[in-house]
Amino acid sequence: MSQPFSTRIDSGIAEVIFNHPPVNAFNSAGWLAIAAELNALGENPDVRAIIIAAEGRGFCAGVDIKELAANSAMITKVNKGNYDTFKAIHRNPKPVIVAVHGFVLGGGIGISGAADVLVASECATFAVPEVDRGAMGGGAHLQRMFPVQKVRYMYFTGEPIDAQEAYRLGAVEKVVPRDQLLDTARDIARKMAAKSPRMVQLAKEALNGIEDGNLEDKYRWEQGFTQEAYADPDSQEAKDAFVEKRDAKF
Repeated sequence: MSQPFSTRIDSGIAEVIFNHPPVNAFNSAGWLAIAAELNALGENPDVRAIIIAAEGRGFCAGVDIKELAANSAMITKVNKGNYDTFKAIHRNPKPVIVAVHGFVLGGGIGISGAADVLVASECATFAVPEVDRGAMGGGAHLQRMFPVQKVRYMYFTGEPIDAQEAYRLGAVEKVVPRDQLLDTARDIARKMAAKSPRMVQLAKEALNGIEDGNLEDKYRWEQGFTQEAYADPDSQEAKDAFVEKRDAKF
């Protein structure tokens, strides 16, 4: 597919905007392209802060299930694309603000959980449908946003929570109307971009180092279970049912 995002830089603030209809679900090449762009922005001396947002019905529906249903071996490349993207946010030397609206699913959770600051529109919902899609992953990033038992409830049921609940639980900095979302993210980015770039970089590295455990190691642990899941026939049935728009039979 063509590059599933656009990028603009203005006054030290880079904006990466997803624009891959219908639901901003990316295949393996798309995820790898996003990771490469974020890494490049992190090394760009003209960039002091990064915003990730999206056009369309929702922020991000995760991976392209159709690619995986057609060839389950692609999970290795998809896993790498996800890992590289989330790491490119969490370990980026620049602060990353993620602005979400509509559905935030799967890989969208990974992006949100890796962010330094998260803002959401009033219409945003967060969910991890991995079990229903025959996959694993995203728990490490979800647990960076929400308490352990909330994460397990969301993971085992697949049920979403809305922006106000995410705000109540401390994951979201601000909840605003949809038409104010990007401007709100820009206001936050401007405050960060006005600081010493070196001091902000050092602060981010220090804060990453005092987190509970290593986020990338945790996610790599999860990805091993994704590989195990994909070797199970229940995983293929879950993917086929999703593509064929029917109930899975286990």
